[in-house]
Amino acid sequence: MGTEAKPFLKWAGGKGQLISQLEQHLPNDLNEQEFSYIEPFVGGGAMFFHMLQRFPNIKRAVINDINPYLVTAYRVIKDASIELIERLTELEKRYNALRDDEAKKEFYLAARTIFNENNLDDIDRTKYLIFLNRTCFNGLYRVNAKGKFNVPFGRYLHPKICNADVLKADSRLLNQVEVVILNEDYEQTLDYIGDGLNFFYFDPPYRPLDATSSFNSYAKEDFNDDEQKRLRDFCAILNQRPNIKWMLSNSDCSARNPEDTFFENLYRDFNINRVQASRAINANPSKRGKLTELLIKNF
Repeated sequence: MGTEAKPFLKWAGGKGQLISQLEQHLPNDLNEQEFSYIEPFVGGGAMFFHMLQRFPNIKRAVINDINPYLVTAYRVIKDASIELIERLTELEKRYNALRDDEAKKEFYLAARTIFNENNLDDIDRTKYLIFLNRTCFNGLYRVNAKGKFNVPFGRYLHPKICNADVLKADSRLLNQVEVVILNEDYEQTLDYIGDGLNFFYFDPPYRPLDATSSFNSYAKEDFNDDEQKRLRDFCAILNQRPNIKWMLSNSDCSARNPEDTFFENLYRDFNINRVQASRAINANPSKRGKLTELLIKNF
């Protein structure tokens, strides 16, 4: 059996460890007919890669993200994976040839500057995105107010920078079915609804559990409470359309603070469930570990 397609980046909030629980909540009729799969906040793509491998009856997939470099990476892996692997392998060799930790840090900082300041072709842009993701602190993707990647050096001994088998598997899957790759506001996915059944999975930037746990700087625009309300309004619009089912993940704020019933109030007209999760990315190790997340559905 070949390598399975899976996320090519570490990504905060990635759903890899939640897949089995999400699977239990999928609508039954996904097994019974062809459908279109739409993911408006694709991020690292754990759910997307799982769905395409789990459901051969997906006739079309639509993925979207506000991060332009992430979207570029999906397109490059789909259309130019071999060239990407060649360039990334060369970069990995140059990095691993450095024996001194300080030299590796300097190499990393130089790569970060190139990524932020240079006009790069799409393959080089993706090459540096993957390199930085594999060598930065905690595998974070974070940008400042100017949209510049600003995560510090990670000090890993032997990071796996170019996983050629995964990149090839991802490329095969992206070419196995029609995949539309968008860099738009998530509401634009409404224009890509297909005939028959459509299933949306939403994994937006999570609402912070407290003031110190806020991490949603995937883009320079904040995803604040007004944005959470706009997303609920979009879900309500989808709910009024025939043949659309959706499922949405977000933080379980009331588990941390019983008085914080923001999502219970916001999605009171829908089916609210809880799943067990673990948070691996947090600057404070004491705040990593098990917790619950919300899973909200219109079915």
